[in-house]
Amino acid sequence: MPTFRVAGKMFLTLPDDETSMAVRCPKEERDELVLAEPEKFWVADHEAYFAWVRVRLAALDDADELRAIVVDSWRQAAPPGLLKAHADLLPPA
Repeated sequence: MPTFRVAGKMFLTLPDDETSMAVRCPKEERDELVLAEPEKFWVADHEAYFAWVRVRLAALDDADELRAIVVDSWRQAAPPGLLKAHADLLPPA
């Protein structure tokens, strides 16, 4: 299973079947996402106690939504120096 990391911290995994991905997501937001869009998001049993959510790739609206999800997960794992260096990836203040 491919994993993607920033500064040694994992921020995305892609299962071998490549139909979904797992990304970092605060538990409070994760629960809201799963309730609001269960066709897109779910929590795997083994990740229930961690701040991760699964994303069904075929259910995403477009490449922009995919990019936003990946960038958000990257931001949660990236150290402050990288966040500062890539301020263009930060949400508007």
